[in-house]
Amino acid sequence: MTVMPLSRSRVRSPGVDWTLILVTGAILVIGTLLVWSATSTNEALTHGDSTAYLKKHLVNIAIGLVLFTIVLATDHRWVRILAPLVYVGSIIGLLLVLVMGTTINGSRSWLMLGGMSIQPAEFAKLAVVIGMALLVAERTEGSRKRQVGNTEVLLMLAIAGVPAALILLQPDLGTMLVLSATVFGVLAVAGASRRWIAGLAAGGIAGAALAVSAHVLKTYQVDRFMAFTNPNLDPRGAGYNTTQARIAIGNGGLFGQGLFGGSQTKSGFVPEQHTDFIFTVAGEELGLIGAGVLILLFALLLWRALSISMHAEDLFGRVAAAGIACWFAFQTFQNIGMCLGIMPVTGVPLPLVSYGGSSMFASLMAIGLLQNIHLRSNGLPSRPLARSLPRASVHAR
Repeated sequence: MTVMPLSRSRVRSPGVDWTLILVTGAILVIGTLLVWSATSTNEALTHGDSTAYLKKHLVNIAIGLVLFTIVLATDHRWVRILAPLVYVGSIIGLLLVLVMGTTINGSRSWLMLGGMSIQPAEFAKLAVVIGMALLVAERTEGSRKRQVGNTEVLLMLAIAGVPAALILLQPDLGTMLVLSATVFGVLAVAGASRRWIAGLAAGGIAGAALAVSAHVLKTYQVDRFMAFTNPNLDPRGAGYNTTQARIAIGNGGLFGQGLFGGSQTKSGFVPEQHTDFIFTVAGEELGLIGAGVLILLFALLLWRALSISMHAEDLFGRVAAAGIACWFAFQTFQNIGMCLGIMPVTGVPLPLVSYGGSSMFASLMAIGLLQNIHLRSNGLPSRPLARSLPRASVHAR
C-alpha cells in the first residue's frame, strides 16, 4: 500500500496594507513637526517649555496607536458585535456634553476628564459609519437585493440623525457638515436609489437656507459665512482668520521659509494654528512643494481606503471602508479649503495632523478598521483549514 503525499494548500497570507501604514506614518511625522513648529514660540500656550505641545502630541499619537492596534487585532465578527456599543457610547458622550460640557469658541463640544479634553463628536463620526454599515449589512446580506430599500434608508438616516441632532445643539457646524457628507457617501455606496440621493441633496440645501433665514445659526457662525464670501467685510473680526491664513500660505512661495522659520507662525498671527489652521504652517514653512506632498499623502490614503472598500468580501467592510474614505476626504478638503479661503471657517481639524487627542484617537481607530477589513478580505478562508486540504490518495498494489 502506497500513500501519496498531501498536496500543498494554497493559502493567501498578504499581511497588512503596508502602503496605508507608511502613508499614515508619514502624515503623522509631518503633523508632529508642524504642531511643534506652531507651538514652540507661543509662550501663551507653552509657558516657557517649547516642547510642551510636542510631548502632548506624541502622547496622543501613542494612545491612538494602541487603539489602532486593538481595532486591527479584533476579529471581524467582534467588530460587528461591538458596533452597537460604540454607537451607544458616542450618544452618551454627546448627551454628557450638553449637560456638563465645556464651551470653547462658542461651541459646547468638550468634556474635561482628568485634565484631558474629550470631544465626543469626533468619535460619533466613526460610530455613525460603522452603525450604518452594520445595519445595511445585517438587512441585505444573504438576500437578492441589489440596492437598499426605503426602509433601510430611513433606518440609516435615523442612525445618523440622533448624533446629528445632538451635535447641532452644541452647536458644532463643522462636524455637522463632515457628518452630512459622510452619510451621503455611505448611502451612495450602500446602494440607495438615485431619488433618495437627489432628494437628500435638495433637502440639505433647503435646510441650510431655512436655518439661515430662521436665525437658527449663531451670530458668529453667520459672520464666518459672510467673511468667507468677502474677507474684507470684517478684516479684524470674522475675516481675520481667513486673511492671516492666506498671508501665511502666500509667504511660503514655492519652497517655503524653512521648518520653524515661518514669520507668520513665529509671530503668532494665525489663530488656532496648531489645531484648525495647521495647514498654514505647512504652506508657509514647507512651501507649495511641501504642502503639495502632504496633500498627495492624503490622496494616497484615500486611494487605499477606496481600494480596500472595493475588494472587501462582505457588505459591512465595503460600506464601512467607503464611509471612512468619505469622512477623511471631506474633512481634509474642508480644513485645507478654509485655510486657502475656498471654504468657510468651521473649525474642523486636519485628520492625523492637527493637535487634539479626540481627533487623533478617532482617526487612528478608523485606520485600524481599514486594516482589519483588508486583512479579513484577503486572509485565511473562514472554513477550517483541514477541510480545505485535499484528501490523501491511497492506492493498493
